[in-house]
Amino acid sequence: MKNFFLLLTLLVVTLVSAQIEEEVKVKYAVETFFYAFHDKNELAMKRVVNSDILMQTVGLNMLGKMTVRNNNFNDLINFMITTPDSISFQEKILDYKIQIDGGMAHVWAPYKFWYNGEFSHCGVNSFQLFKEEDTWKIIYLIDSRRKEDCNNASE
Repeated sequence: MKNFFLLLTLLVVTLVSAQIEEEVKVKYAVETFFYAFHDKNELAMKRVVNSDILMQTVGLNMLGKMTVRNNNFNDLINFMITTPDSISFQEKILDYKIQIDGGMAHVWAPYKFWYNGEFSHCGVNSFQLFKEEDTWKIIYLIDSRRKEDCNNASE
């Protein structure tokens, strides 16, 4: 009986350790995405993004109605590489909530965004990733954008 509990404990520790290792890899993929974004490094960003990535934004339109807008990944790349070095932008991730099931992962990441030193907006990024061999790739990104209720999130 003593050996059974020892074996069970080792099994649980191994499973928890494997889960933590995968969470680190998922977080690394998302962090790499943002490091590349801030460094305007197209190649580094494309290493952690699936070639068929889907991107959307939830927010208010000009009439104040909540909408979902489809975005093109190449437009993000163009924004990134055509913004002059004299203009800064930073998306600060405030937290990571990671869930994994086999080869699929979800990351919920609240953020605040600054453009040229001025606060622009806040919201949440929701990433969907899949595990391609031993590498996590971002396949879907949807974010929310708002200007109100941004002070509740920590900086």
